[in-house]
Amino acid sequence: MASIEQWPGRRAQAALPSIVLATAALAATLIVLGHGGIPFTGVKREELDPLSGALAACSALPVLFWRRSPMGAFLAATAASSVLAGLGYQVDLPIGPGAALYLVVANRDSRRPWQRREIAAVVAGLAMFVAGCGIGNDGFPGGDLVHAGLTWAVAWFAGERTRLGREHIAELTERARRAERDAERDRRLAVAEERARIARDLHDTAGHAINVIAVQASAGRLGFHANPERARAALDAIEDVARQTAGEVDQIVSSLREADSRGAAPLAPAGIASIDTLISHHGSAGLAVSVRKPPQPPRPLSHVTDQAAYRIIQEALTNAARHGTGQALVELTYSDGGLDLAVTNPVRPGAPASQPGGHGLIGMRERATLLGGTLTATRADGTFRLHAYLPYAHDGAMT
Repeated sequence: MASIEQWPGRRAQAALPSIVLATAALAATLIVLGHGGIPFTGVKREELDPLSGALAACSALPVLFWRRSPMGAFLAATAASSVLAGLGYQVDLPIGPGAALYLVVANRDSRRPWQRREIAAVVAGLAMFVAGCGIGNDGFPGGDLVHAGLTWAVAWFAGERTRLGREHIAELTERARRAERDAERDRRLAVAEERARIARDLHDTAGHAINVIAVQASAGRLGFHANPERARAALDAIEDVARQTAGEVDQIVSSLREADSRGAAPLAPAGIASIDTLISHHGSAGLAVSVRKPPQPPRPLSHVTDQAAYRIIQEALTNAARHGTGQALVELTYSDGGLDLAVTNPVRPGAPASQPGGHGLIGMRERATLLGGTLTATRADGTFRLHAYLPYAHDGAMT
């Protein structure tokens, strides 16, 4: 019901410019007639009578109906002005036809070129008005031709400028909408990438913790009677790993829940700086880890590179604890382009031969690839070696 009540108001609002233009054209035409044409001499003549007033109205009022037929309104206004000039009235400026021609040009569909019949109708309208002026003046209407041609030219130019301006505004509006859609798409893509990164971190954290707990539980079970102190140390390590993992999982899940409401990025997990803590956890489980690394990198690692390096070492040491003989060597080398890291450990006889293709290593290889690096895992002569190269700068999708 509300839309029905608003409809007349919307129609009136849309018709308001036409009403204003028609009124202005009628008033200007009456002023020209009342002063006997152009130039104004300041002396009023008896040019304005009921007939001329009616014809002046007929030359301006078609502007009100231009939406139904723009070219029809132009021809009707031109015909009335031509009759007015042919009867001897000094109309000089065909303002009504000029206003109608302006509306024809300003509202032309830019995707459709001018048709020959439309151009012919505009030229015919000009010729019809000039002929009427010649009949009314009994001679060649040189001045009227100049005035009419100028009116046609100004109306055409003004209409074209209006149309081009409206198209420019429409193009800018569409660009703004497209930019807004692109920004929203990029935002959603960034959110999806961030959630995928969080999922990988959650998988790495939980998987590492479960593997360490399994190794520690096995060590505690085997040494429960023979070495109670070692069993107690294994239980302590299980408790520490469980508490730490619970805290990391809670931190990751909390950041995932709060990212949408606060716009905050999830807190970064540990990096290379925390490698000593990682090694101490494995050492308490019975894995003897040796580290070779320079004191200071030549360039600072980016956040994602530092995080990926930590996760790769974490996965390699977990595999060494599960399948190795209790020893592992971690080597870090900084080159001009990036970080080289390698983890080597002897393999326990009977360990699964498919170790290099495990799911954890697949995830680590994905991390390295997204950063523009490489990761290889080989097993030969009873030794398992994992090598990764991570560049300092990257153009990958991880952020």
